[in-house]
Amino acid sequence: MTDDEKRLIQAKHRLEQAENRNRKKERTERNHRLIVEGAILEKLLPEIKTMDFTEIERYLREKLN
Repeated sequence: MTDDEKRLIQAKHRLEQAENRNRKKERTERNHRLIVEGAILEKLLPEIKTMDFTEIERYLREKLN
């Protein structure tokens, strides 16, 4: 394996690692946003705490229409 091939493989791995870090960061940000949004919903509409997801969706659709 030549030095150029080794450098190319290393560059490819660095790129893959950077992409993985970006995906992880995006997932973390999305998870945080969803948790905060859920907490806001529960705070403003405490009755949804006892509902399952389909009931919550139905309830919110009725409220918003």
